[in-house]
Amino acid sequence: MLVAMTWLFVLVVGVRFVLPLLIPRYPLPAIVACLVVDGVDQTIFQAFGYDPPGYQGYDKAMDVYYLAIAYMATLRNWVSPGAFEVGRFLYFYRLVGVVAFELFNSRALLMVFPNTFEYFFIAYEAIRSRWDPVRFVRRWWIALAAAIWIFVKLPQEYWIHVAQLDVTDVLAEHVWARVVLVVLVVVLAAVLLLVVRPRLPEPDWATRMAPDPLPEEMDTAAERAAWRADTSRVRSGVTIEKVVLVGLLSVVFSQTLPGVRASDLELFVGTSAFVVANAAIVLAAARRAISFESLAVTFAVRIGVNVALVVAARLLLGPRDIDVSSTLFFVVLLSLLTTLHDAWQPVHAHRVRTPARS
Repeated sequence: MLVAMTWLFVLVVGVRFVLPLLIPRYPLPAIVACLVVDGVDQTIFQAFGYDPPGYQGYDKAMDVYYLAIAYMATLRNWVSPGAFEVGRFLYFYRLVGVVAFELFNSRALLMVFPNTFEYFFIAYEAIRSRWDPVRFVRRWWIALAAAIWIFVKLPQEYWIHVAQLDVTDVLAEHVWARVVLVVLVVVLAAVLLLVVRPRLPEPDWATRMAPDPLPEEMDTAAERAAWRADTSRVRSGVTIEKVVLVGLLSVVFSQTLPGVRASDLELFVGTSAFVVANAAIVLAAARRAISFESLAVTFAVRIGVNVALVVAARLLLGPRDIDVSSTLFFVVLLSLLTTLHDAWQPVHAHRVRTPARS
């Protein structure tokens, strides 16, 4: 029985780790699928009479992980600079909040730092499926984010994390809750049909789920490497962003992974050093016109490089009492995030410098 439950846990966590990788190519359906899996994972465990110890920590870590992949997708796909800036702020704001929650174990922090980015991403992709996002100015995207923050996420965060109420249980136990839910759905549908829909502009195209194509100047790995060789520096805001992203994500995962012996500060500093080393290696490769068109090949090479860096660091610093499995996980996480960021940040930078649609 214990073996079966362990495999169930591995399966659920594995799905939550792999499914987000579809977001860059299929943004709207993939992130909705991630949202559904996030909502039913506990129900799946309960159906088998299993309550994984410490799963709340895994849940929070997998949340910020799949949203990190969604943020990478904005680098690749989003053509509206205003929407991107708002989305980037919302993601990193939430990431800081989750780290604060893990360190101080205060549920109120999750309400102060709500997960607005998730629904903002969904809203952007839903809008993009019919309308050109460039036609909406930055103030419009800020207003949309504020509406999601105030009217959707704050009540949701309070309900789940402060009041610690479960929607399924409340609906099952109270008739009034079902009535309120039906009324809310009807009111929302009426607002959308009678207020929002008549004010929407004419669609720019038929419904499409695929993201916009990459700019012609940035649609190959060689072109992106050439751009990096000409414009990038190791000491840059791009490297700082990767340091913060990978470092804070590593701190979140360290709260749940067994075998992690480093302090949060040591882990952040250590992963930061590896991110900077990766940035230097990638820049050196770009200046020598070395690139791989396949992201999978690039990811595999990056893992090999980082394993070599771990071995070299251990030889340089002397024997350390480290857990091999947790170290390998952090190598994979760091390699994945830096590979995606390095692949798609030039695309975003090109769009910023060349506002016209390609």
